[in-house]
Amino acid sequence: MAGVGVTARGLGLEGPRGWAFREVSFEADPGSLIAVEGPSGSGRTCLLLALTGRMKATEGTAEVGGAGLPKQLGAARRISALAHVPGVTDLDPALTVAEHLHERALLQRRFGGSLRGLLRPRAERATETRLRIDRALTAAGLDREALPKGSRTAVRDLERVEALRLSVALALIGEPGLLGVDDTDLKLSDAERAEIWTLLRSIAEAGTTVVAVCSEAPEGAVTVSTVAEDETGAGDAADARDEADPEDAADPHDDASPENAADPHDNASPEDAAGSRTDAKEVSADARAEAGLA
Repeated sequence: MAGVGVTARGLGLEGPRGWAFREVSFEADPGSLIAVEGPSGSGRTCLLLALTGRMKATEGTAEVGGAGLPKQLGAARRISALAHVPGVTDLDPALTVAEHLHERALLQRRFGGSLRGLLRPRAERATETRLRIDRALTAAGLDREALPKGSRTAVRDLERVEALRLSVALALIGEPGLLGVDDTDLKLSDAERAEIWTLLRSIAEAGTTVVAVCSEAPEGAVTVSTVAEDETGAGDAADARDEADPEDAADPHDDASPENAADPHDNASPEDAAGSRTDAKEVSADARAEAGLA
């Protein structure tokens, strides 16, 4: 999917204990790298979730690839994907890289494709699955062969940057028009931050619009601040998600698509049906072989 344009006009989200963020306005073309800048607690994660249709803004409007927010939350979720969002897209430390990729590919095929696609010959489906995974890994810059145990490396054994790249790769399997990445520069060295920004910039240059939460925006990005001139924020980003009124969260039933049956704080796309994951070890040998990850 080609990248999508993102526009916000006076966007804000208020919960029972105050504003998570407000008066956010910006405009970004398709294929832009958008950096949501601010200190922890300034509503950065809430803004990321609002722009991807996972939380419902309480004031202002936004448009994401033609989907008007806050009304068309389901449409925004269908064209976006999330990576590295604590409590939403967490990787399972006990599972391997191959198991995560395999699971996401199966979920994408089941919930993200058409019925006609499910009826195609098995060999054709397997080939497409492998191609999707390879494209996503290439875009995320994750070389499975360079990992300690290759594809069988457990997530707990990955370096911080490798885990972030894996999370990005999982999100890109669905080929979204908008990729949202949280905590982009959290606990990274200067060299690692530069490495990740180079990665996200390359994804944007390839056509996918990227929204990345950070403490300091890189040069050349469309910078969006969640800190108003006269205030410093309203609590930590994780708490801000809880502070938002339950009515402000995206209704999981506001769209008939299976992706919207996920938890309102979940990614609501095939990648986050993994939130109700069945252990990857229970996946059939046939399906594993079909994905080319046996």
